[in-house]
Amino acid sequence: MSTAARNKAGRRGWSLRRLLALIRKEFIQLRRDRLTLAMIISIPAMQLILFGYAINVTPHNLQTALLVQDHGELSRSFIGSLKATGYFSLVRRARNEAELDHLLRSGAVQFGIQIPPDFGRDVRRGTRPSLLVLADATDPATTGSAISALEGLQTRLFKRELRGPGAALAASQTPFEIRIHRRYNPSIKTPFNIVPALLGIILTMTMLIFTSQAVTREYERGTMEGLLVMPLGRLEIMIGKIVPFVLVGFVQMGIILLAGHFLFHVPMRGSLWLLLALASLFILANLAVGYTFSTLARNQLQAVQMSFMFFLPNIIMSGFAFPFRGMPVWAQHVGEVLPLTHFIRIVRGIMLKGAVMDDLMTDTLAIALFTLVAVAVAISRFRQTLD
Repeated sequence: MSTAARNKAGRRGWSLRRLLALIRKEFIQLRRDRLTLAMIISIPAMQLILFGYAINVTPHNLQTALLVQDHGELSRSFIGSLKATGYFSLVRRARNEAELDHLLRSGAVQFGIQIPPDFGRDVRRGTRPSLLVLADATDPATTGSAISALEGLQTRLFKRELRGPGAALAASQTPFEIRIHRRYNPSIKTPFNIVPALLGIILTMTMLIFTSQAVTREYERGTMEGLLVMPLGRLEIMIGKIVPFVLVGFVQMGIILLAGHFLFHVPMRGSLWLLLALASLFILANLAVGYTFSTLARNQLQAVQMSFMFFLPNIIMSGFAFPFRGMPVWAQHVGEVLPLTHFIRIVRGIMLKGAVMDDLMTDTLAIALFTLVAVAVAISRFRQTLD
């Protein structure tokens, strides 16, 4: 048998030495691929931290605005008991009903509570006055536990204050009534909460993944040199690479909005044109992030890995999957940096609340600032890559 034939027969057989050599080669290659190695370590660590520390399905210390029109003893006792539940953080004092409505519509507070005039006098007279509680029910999971705690106050409040002639009144019936108005989603329909937020999730996912492969694909296919010799500036090449994905984003928006309206009956109470304008800003922010990833990655797999590393915190910390205000303060600060957090508030505000630009100014400025930073980084990285 010839040497070539023996080598061929040997390759067909099973060899532990060759197998171990191949395994060793794969470990060496993995060690040299620092980005993939970092992903292997960081993704489980990120999931452990986010799911272990940041997730809380029973939010406490929810931002609450008060409209106090009675400053008597019983009103002060009610406010003190409200704080003691642990579910309400009294952050604002509204001057009138219009301001209370604006705070709710803009998302500045989760609850608005109105104590009516002569509340204490009516309680002592036994006429059972009504306390109005306005709850932002665009995310029902956020308000459920707090509303239950609030309803429980009716039966145990004012036991100390209603003594003497009022003791019989306190024992026979609840001394006041709590009227809860679940604003913007009174029937607590899940699609009203999910569909608007899903618009931001899908745009984030597709814009990141598609754009993150824009430059790496050119290098892998060997076509980047062809782009460089064309009479195009660097910024022109960058714009030309991302504009098609902007159009893709608007097509996806149209599909989601039409499906939400006709299949799930999600309302559009605000301006569609305002939504499209702010969605353009959000799309640009994600395209800039994706393009930055494409200049950092050596291949398309690494680009997708980077996109996933950015996409995972967006899902968990934006308020899409879990109540945003249920997260600890440090996690909320991180979530405020993410554009998806603000875009979900914008979409829910326009579609469910009929919010106008004045109500959405804070979230719009946050996305605009993120977009400016992301575009600046993308342009900087783009020049470095071409050089």
